[in-house]
Amino acid sequence: MSERDEKRDGFPRRDAEGRVVALGDLLGVTLAGVVIGVLALVLFDWTFELIGSGDFGQANGWLAVILPAWLFLEDFRAWSFGAARVVAALVAVVLGVAGGLLVAGLADGLPPLASGTLAATVFTVVYAVVWFNGVHWLARRTG
Repeated sequence: MSERDEKRDGFPRRDAEGRVVALGDLLGVTLAGVVIGVLALVLFDWTFELIGSGDFGQANGWLAVILPAWLFLEDFRAWSFGAARVVAALVAVVLGVAGGLLVAGLADGLPPLASGTLAATVFTVVYAVVWFNGVHWLARRTG
């Protein structure tokens, strides 16, 4: 079995070029990444509280977006060079960050860990939906 065949057998499902083939797969994996990131932040924050280096909930929840961003970068790299991937990524980043900041602003009374986690989740969903649909649509239109 070749390396390309193995990519298609894994999750998220990918095509021969390594691009994620289904929006549901992209959302599922990236949201799982947010959950893993939040669990890691909770563990670190709790540990720092135990050793007396701060109060629980003061970690920046936006850090939970690290794993999803990694997958987004890998999917970006899998698309051939061209305007479609650049435009889709830029629009997705702008809308994702704007949505995340809006939610973080609305959750202002919550601790940074909670408001940042909500913001990271919104960013992840918005970015995934805009990126996936945008890059596919633009790639069809530009050839």
